[in-house]
Amino acid sequence: MSYTIVLLPGDGIGPEVIAAAQAVLEASELPARYLSYPIGYACFRREGTALPPETLAAVRTADAVLLGAVGSPLERVPGYRSPVVALRRELELYACLRPVRTPPLPGARPGVDLVVVRENSEDLYVGQEQREGDTAVAQRVITREASARIARWTAAYAQRQGRRRITLVHKANVLRETCGLFREAALAALAATPELQVDELLVDTAAYQLARAPERFDVILTTNLFGDILSDAASAWGGGLGLAASANLGERHAVFEPVHGSAPDIAGRGIANPLATFGAATLLLEHLGEHARAARLHAACQAALRQGVWTPDLGGQATTADVTRFVIDHLTQPEPAAQL
Repeated sequence: MSYTIVLLPGDGIGPEVIAAAQAVLEASELPARYLSYPIGYACFRREGTALPPETLAAVRTADAVLLGAVGSPLERVPGYRSPVVALRRELELYACLRPVRTPPLPGARPGVDLVVVRENSEDLYVGQEQREGDTAVAQRVITREASARIARWTAAYAQRQGRRRITLVHKANVLRETCGLFREAALAALAATPELQVDELLVDTAAYQLARAPERFDVILTTNLFGDILSDAASAWGGGLGLAASANLGERHAVFEPVHGSAPDIAGRGIANPLATFGAATLLLEHLGEHARAARLHAACQAALRQGVWTPDLGGQATTADVTRFVIDHLTQPEPAAQL
């Protein structure tokens, strides 16, 4: 079987880490063809759209998509909207998965093995905002259907992965209608899997516990904005954003990406950490059912960390090419013969 993988390099360091990830996937001997399409702010400035129709058409037919990074201006630019949010909406990628594990790095906190699952289709990210004079108003959209759907998805994921506890995170004591509906619908859906332990925390308490005792968490289930913030905070225990990867999943489509941004300050310098993108590629392989290749790629990335092949964000001096070369060399080494 041959796969079609669409690559969306994007902005800043995106093209660098995507090129590295393609080289690593090719070294894994994944039977695939790779097609590259434009996305992002540079694309917007060049073509007048951040998500061209041909890009969207390509990702609809792909077996999986690997996204590099997208830059977004801090100030309002007429006509520009986040292409990543649009991609999630157009492909109905309603589940965002962000795993965090203790890395083999000096001083890393032991025992961290958690996953943040964030509802990916609504909340404040629907972008329904308006400004009148000195007042700006944003609509927060929470629906029962989407809240129940992400809870069911999370329960199924936890069962497949052998996880035992789901922590529902919200702010229903203050946001009684929106978070209240999310909490009500999610708890009702989770009741169908009594073999899973379910507890709940207010988002401020969850943030405190993530900073204080991250090993207490197994699976965190929360809304779009809260999940975005909490998963970035949790990534500190996994070695930082240079190692953090995520999956955006729906019923028919899947987009994988590093959590870091476009990092324009280091773009073109050859020092971007590609391991987050390799982590996204690992999630991509798992999604395709290529579990042996995923395990080998994960092991190669872990070996790079153990042996000190670190880019500057981790305190080392390795380049993007150095890390990529190490991982490829590790992947292409013959596997040790089984002991008889």
